Parts: sequence; C-alpha cells; structure tokens
Amino acid sequence: MTDKNLFLVCNAHLDPVWLWEWEEGVAETLSTFRTAAEFCKEFKEFVFNHNEAVLYQWIEEYEPELFIRIQNLVQEKQWHPMGGWFLQPDCNLPCGESFVRQILVGKRYFRDKFGKEPQTAINLDPFGHSRGLVQVLKKSGYSAYLFCRPDAESLTLPAKDFIWVGYDGSEIMAHRALEHYNSERGKAGAKVKKWLGENPERSLGILLWGIGNHGGGPSREDLENLRSIIKNEKKCRIQHAVPEAYFSLLENTVEELPRWEKDLNPWAVGCYTTMSRVKQLHRRLENVYLTTEKMSAQAFLQGLLDFPHKELQAALEDLLFCQFHDILPGSSIAEVEEYTIQRLQHGLECLARLKNRVFFALLSGQRPAREGEFPLMVYNHHPFPVTETIVCEFQPPEPNRDPDIFWLPEIKDSTGRDIPCQLEKESCNILVDQRKRVVFKAELKPGCMSRYSCWLRETEPSPQLEKKIGPYLELRSDSAYLRIDTKTGFPDSYQVKGKEFFKGSALELLVIKDYPDPWGMKVRSFREKVGQFKLLSEQGSAEFAGVSTPGLAPVRIIEDGPIRTVVEALFQYRHSRACLRYKFPKQGAEWEVELKVYWNEKDHMLKLALPTPFQSGKCRGQVAYGVEEFDPGQAEFIAQKWVTVVAENTDQALTVINDSTYGFDYWAGELRLSLLRSAAYAAHPVEGETHIVRQDRFEPRIDQGERTYRFWIQGGDAGERLARIDREAVVKNEALNVLCCFPPGNRGKELPAAVKLLDETETVQLTTLKKAEDHPWLILRLFEPTGIGRRFKLSIPSWDMELEVRLEPFEIRTLAVDREKKEFFCTDLLERRIDSGG
Repeated sequence: MTDKNLFLVCNAHLDPVWLWEWEEGVAETLSTFRTAAEFCKEFKEFVFNHNEAVLYQWIEEYEPELFIRIQNLVQEKQWHPMGGWFLQPDCNLPCGESFVRQILVGKRYFRDKFGKEPQTAINLDPFGHSRGLVQVLKKSGYSAYLFCRPDAESLTLPAKDFIWVGYDGSEIMAHRALEHYNSERGKAGAKVKKWLGENPERSLGILLWGIGNHGGGPSREDLENLRSIIKNEKKCRIQHAVPEAYFSLLENTVEELPRWEKDLNPWAVGCYTTMSRVKQLHRRLENVYLTTEKMSAQAFLQGLLDFPHKELQAALEDLLFCQFHDILPGSSIAEVEEYTIQRLQHGLECLARLKNRVFFALLSGQRPAREGEFPLMVYNHHPFPVTETIVCEFQPPEPNRDPDIFWLPEIKDSTGRDIPCQLEKESCNILVDQRKRVVFKAELKPGCMSRYSCWLRETEPSPQLEKKIGPYLELRSDSAYLRIDTKTGFPDSYQVKGKEFFKGSALELLVIKDYPDPWGMKVRSFREKVGQFKLLSEQGSAEFAGVSTPGLAPVRIIEDGPIRTVVEALFQYRHSRACLRYKFPKQGAEWEVELKVYWNEKDHMLKLALPTPFQSGKCRGQVAYGVEEFDPGQAEFIAQKWVTVVAENTDQALTVINDSTYGFDYWAGELRLSLLRSAAYAAHPVEGETHIVRQDRFEPRIDQGERTYRFWIQGGDAGERLARIDREAVVKNEALNVLCCFPPGNRGKELPAAVKLLDETETVQLTTLKKAEDHPWLILRLFEPTGIGRRFKLSIPSWDMELEVRLEPFEIRTLAVDREKKEFFCTDLLERRIDSGG
C-alpha cells in the first residue's frame, strides 16, 4: 500500500452576498445544501464540508426538514460542519475581539446543533490575514488554519505548510491552498490529475474542490469521475475527507515545518479604504457593542439588571454579518452597500435602546437635582481613570428671548470645586438663547458615574468679536504650540515642549491617481499625486458655508475659551469641497482634527498627509490584538485605531488616533492616511479588456457626497506615547456616555466602581467585560498591548474581590469570576475553564 495520501475536501463557495443580495444568497444556499445532501445519500464514500454558521441558520429557518437531514448526515460522518466561524469575515479590518466573537458564536452554534467542534479554522476567500489571529485561533481550540489568499505572486511563503507564529509567540499549523477553493463543473478529476502530475515527490496533499463562486458544490459528473480515479490510482491513496484528516497526518509525519512570523498580506489593498461609509458604521457598531456590553456587565455586577444576552446577541449578529469579506472591504454591489447600512443601523438602534436603559439604572444612588441645577452625568465604563474633554448639550426650562440678558453656564464637580468650561455653538440653528452646549475637562473615576452640576448665571450679552488674523495663526497650550498658515489653511508647525513634530505643511488633502477597481487587485500602493485641495476664496467660502454675506474669510477662529480654540478652514478641489476644523486645547498637547469632505470625484483616492521630521523613523500601528511595525516604503498598509511615527535616533514619537479609517502609507517620514476611494461598484478587472467599466453609460461611484473623519494628534516622549496610545485610542473609540438628566434619588448610596485596573504603567486593556454565555460567571478579557510584560491588580469593588495578574508581552488572558465561590480562574476564548489562578 502506498504511503502517498491526497485528501479531497469538497465545499461550495457560497457568499451570502456579493454580486447579489441576501435573498438570492438564501435561495442558493437552500439549493446547494439540498443537492449536496442528495449526493451524500447516493455516493456513500463522499463527504461534504461546509463552514459558516449563518448559512446553517438560514437552512434551519427556511427549510427545517433539510436541516434535520443535515444533522443526520453529520452523525453519519458524511457531512462536516467545517471551520466553525459565524462566516468568513475580512481578516484585517475587524478588531481582535470581533474575531473572538466570530468563533465564539460560530462554535457554540455548531456544538448546539451538531455536537461537533471543528479543529481547523477555514478562511478560504478573505484577502489577507492579520498576525493577531494566531493567538485567537490557538486559544479558541484550533490546531490548524486553512486559507487561499494572498497567492504566491502577492506573498512568498517558505512552503505551503508552515508554522504561523503570533505576536505573543503562539503557534499554529497553516496551509495555503494555492490550487484555490473551487473547481469548474466536470473538472474536479482534471484538478486531481494535475496535482498528481505536479507533486510526484510530495507524500501528502489536500485539494479543495466544488463548483462555482455562487454555490454549486458537488456534481454527479465530478463524483463519478473522482470515484473512477480513486479506484484506479495505485501510487496515491485518494479519499474524500475533512481538513482535520490532512493536518492530523501532517502533524504526525513531518518532523519540522518552516516558521512564519509575519502577517499574511497583502492582496487587494484598495479594500482597506473602499466604501468608507460601511467602514465607518462598522467601526461605530463595533465600539458601541463593546461599550454597551461592558456597561451591562457593570449594571449586572451592581445587581441592577439581569445581563441582556438576547438583546446583545441580536446586535452582535448584525455586526458579525457585516464583517463578511465582500461587505466590509467594499467589493460588493450598491444594493449590498445599502442593505449593509440598514443592518448596521439596526444593530446600533438595538444597542441605543439597551445602553440607555443601562445608563439610567447606573444612576442609582445619585441625589435629586437641587433647584436650578442641571446635572451633567458622565459614565466612565473603562476600568481606569480617564481625563477627557466633555461636550454636553442641554435644554434650559424656557428659551430666552430677552435681548438684554444671557444665561452663562457655570460648572462644579461633586465636591463643589469650580470646573472651567466654555460655551460653544449648539447643534440647532435657532437664533435665540435656546440650547446650551458646554465644553469642559473632566477627571473621571474608573467604572462609575461622575456628576457635574451646571448652573446658569444671568449676565449681559457680550458682543461677538471677530479676531483679526495675519499671515499665521498661532495657538498655544501649557505645553504645545500650533501654527496655521492662513495663506494655505494648513498647519506648518506643531511643537511639544519646544520639539518640532511637523516638517512643512501638514494635513494637506492629497488627491491620488486611482482606478475603478474597488479591490485594487493590480496595485500595491496609491502614491501618485494628481492634485490637492486649495484654500477657497472669500466668495467661494461664503457660497460653500451657505452665508448671505458676499465674502467669508476661508480661515477663521469659530470658538475660543478656557478649554480650547477651534479654527475652521474651507477648501476646494475641482467639484469637491472640504471643511477642516482644528480643535487645539489650552491644556495638554493632544488636539483634534475634524474633516468634512463633500466628494464628487471619480476613480481617485483622497489622502491626508502628515509629514514629520523623522526621515528614517519607524512606523507602528494597532492591528487585531497586536502592534505591527511597518517597513518604510510606498506600499499601502493597514492599521486600526492608531498609527505612530517614532524618530530613529531620538526619543520622540507622533501618534495619530482615528475613529474610522484603516489604510495608510508611510515613506520618508511622511504618513498619508487614506480616507476614501471613488471606485466603481464590484468592478472586477478582466484580462484582455482595456476598460474596467462599460464606456457607454453613466456608472455610479462609491463614496460620493458627504463624509466626516476625526483624528487626534499628539507628539511627545516615545516611551510615554507608545505606552499610552492604546488606552487613549480605546477611550476615543469606545466613547464615554454623557447626558444631562435628573436622577430620581430613591436608591440609597452612590454606587462604587464596578471594575478597576490598578496598573501603574497605564497600559493594560480590559477588552471585554461580560457575563459568560453558558455559566453564571463574569468574564474579563485582558490584553497587554505594548510588547512588555506587566504585573497589575484587578479589583471588583462591588463583589469585594481582588487579584494580582501577570501578563506576558501581547498576551490575551481571559479570566472568569465565580462570585459564590469567591474565585478567579482562567478560561480559553470559548469560556471553558482551563486552570485556576491569575
């Protein structure tokens, strides 16, 4: 008997949506699974494999009789629920915790419905894979990873089979299936023969087959051809199998596999930016979900509410579905974009209702408002102290229509100390003293509600004085300096404690040559500048701003007070316009940039440039449960909530936090943040065709119209910046909850902190706080984001429990708390107990 083995893994590539809407995805799923079940009955040697829990959910809902047949086939080992994820998501854009939930939800479903837990993770079609996945896979019970992209032309790997190594040193077997995941009808046999001819020396192989890119799977013609090949082949044992069979034999027959200690990128780098509206809503839902879950757990800890598993699950499945690898990257049709926005907003609406209920429960113990007091409530769900600029609007009892008086706000904290604040323009446009928007700096305790009391003092109206500005506008805080060139509208100097962090004009809006292809299949970078936004004239500014005066200065101070100065600058490029607002503080070095773009270009990309004086500096950025260092070059990279440039021979670093962008490039000390691409919908390049899209009609482009972006910039000591940036980014993204509301004052004492991290280095993250899915435990997930081991204390004051914890570099640690036993212990990412202690 031969020692050569070839495992045939039949699957059906079934995108829930792509060039079709989800209803068609459901119809094709039903048809494909029905056909596969018939062939399992007819060909007893055949095994059908399929992953993606969402597709099984559709079968269970729309054709329950078929679902029962599949359950029986699983028990008979002719049907394998492969992979174990909710679906095949994009594997670069979701945050690390999103990957955990893809697996947690998927594996729970497969265990509950089939009694099976796959050991091989499957992501055949996603366009690249973050290195942070390795630790997530390992701690979710996987022993191997099977993928197809990027291909050999895009990424050179040491071998098809290798050991993939994570940021924390975790290891997992991996295989890149270069033969791709499907086969044409009637050509599966030819694919097998080709493999045998090209791999005469290889003793072990795995081959994926199945019809189509829109369902299909097995065909009778293919199964009969394969049956003949299997029967007649003498030099190789060929069999229908599951991926686990291949990796089990690989592990036992190969002495040592080569190691790969990087991510698995890139391919389709345009997908880091395409369809920014979807990416922005996705980031928002991701952040609001984690915030609401933490707040719900804190209310549960305080005994205020039952933990809302069902409501959270509904929003979570909205999030996970929209992470699909043809949704989140922006490679689908316009109808799918609209459905995605609808579904993301559905998740946000579900969470808004839940979060509001939790917020009001957490007001317990707050005393009633005194006469004339407007209580401004700020809930800090983070387990560490936060100092943040708070913006809160509220409504006085009646609009003030008396032109001779004005109501000026004064704010005090819970001790009666005066808190500096400033009044800024409210959201509405009613030209009487109707609403109040106050801005103040708050120092917030961890895991609890903070109260600020606002009082309105009657005063005389002060005239609005237009500040005259010269060639430069200079802004200063207690530690930083910003200079804006009023001839260009862009800053050209940013200094912190006397050290410069800009090289020339910064935050320029660059227009880059681009293509209709939303994937960016044929490129690795977007660097060719074809234009840039220029400052509007006074007449153009007035027209863009919508004011009736004949002219408006294109650079102006629009807000100024003891907290910050806000400068507005207005720009144009061809048919597009932009409004940049620089919000510079009076205390500290961190400042905010708010950009509104009104984009009307086609087949171009928009980037925001940040040139630094650090010509040979290193660039780092946050990725899923890790930090990546990027080699300077002209390639397009991907990072999540922050990027930084660190000077090579000094101790300085410039950090940039974002609330919704991913793509960027870094070359010669300059960061260019990718904002949007105006590619065509699902415009796939075709070999031999001169054009990507039809040339005889109007074709709409993605990301036309208004888009808003926010960034937070800070320079400083490299050690301090790199230690704190991850926490700062999570505070900006998982925003604090602020509301002017009047407590009932009927629930006793003010609540203590729910959870606290006592970490002197101010680095460790609590990425998850929730009640366990299947146990009465509290789950806390911790992460070390700097690459330096840390020791700290974790405290749950409301349960009178405390634990000292040690985290290794980039380690994800999941702790469970059993209140009845007063016990902490570790679990894997599927919330299964693995040991005791911290």
